[in-house]
Amino acid sequence: MGPELKRSILHLLYPTRCPVCGDFIGAQDCFCAECQEKLKKWEGDFTIPGADSFTAAYVYDDAVSPAIMLMKDGIVGNSDYALASELSKRLKENGITEHIDLLQPVPMTAEAVLKRSCNQSVLICRRLSEMTGIPLTDSVRKLKTTLPQKTLTRKLREVNLRDAFRVTDAAGISGKRILVTDDVCTTGSTLREITRILRENGAKEVHCASCCKTPSKE
Repeated sequence: MGPELKRSILHLLYPTRCPVCGDFIGAQDCFCAECQEKLKKWEGDFTIPGADSFTAAYVYDDAVSPAIMLMKDGIVGNSDYALASELSKRLKENGITEHIDLLQPVPMTAEAVLKRSCNQSVLICRRLSEMTGIPLTDSVRKLKTTLPQKTLTRKLREVNLRDAFRVTDAAGISGKRILVTDDVCTTGSTLREITRILRENGAKEVHCASCCKTPSKE
């Protein structure tokens, strides 16, 4: 059963709602027309040191934040599908997906997953896998709880992430082209650290993507 047919069947049992305002929408829709019009597509120029590319779907602002917060609160609804759909489209437009072997979500600690009931990056990656046919990998694990990167100075961000992640399957990523995916990218420090350890463990290419990117400070 294809993902679109499966979604249509689920829509009959659990009608799809807009992840921003909660209004009912069509089975294959991502947002209602009114909320869709308010969303700002990300068109910036942002670089993750060491990564081959960076792609984002939307600018992170008040228009899209309800969809992100639903996932962070463990209430998925239509959020993962809606956000992954636009990200998948942007990745294809940029010619990224045709060169990717594995999808790697930004990991959380086991304690954090239990507290939140889900890892939103995993949800996004699963949807991307359905849409692109690219398999998932969990070759990177998060070993320790870290402070929110956006609250720290540049130097403290590096200290905060030191030894936070570990590659658990070096053989599985050696020579592979990997897309690391997150829900929101703020400073890029987390993606940079994961990119670094993937490179050190033999990844051929590392691309990064997020559903949303916070606006750059002028």
